[in-house]
Amino acid sequence: MTCETKLSKGFQTVVPSYIREKFDVNLGDILEWKTTKKGAEVRFHKKVTIKDVFGIVGGIKTDAVELKKRVQIGEKINVH
Repeated sequence: MTCETKLSKGFQTVVPSYIREKFDVNLGDILEWKTTKKGAEVRFHKKVTIKDVFGIVGGIKTDAVELKKRVQIGEKINVH
């Protein structure tokens, strides 16, 4: 599908709704522009939220000293 948008004052444009929905683009996401031999390529990078960061450490304790002690005694720490 081809979509067109117009540059407005300040060189701003709108990401068409079809593209936003297809690639789950939201406020705060980053658009990366790359030049190619045939024109330009746009990539979307999701904004990292605090919820995403907490999801990394899951249900384990986040006290660094306690985690270090557990690792030193050979306890395996699973991070999902």
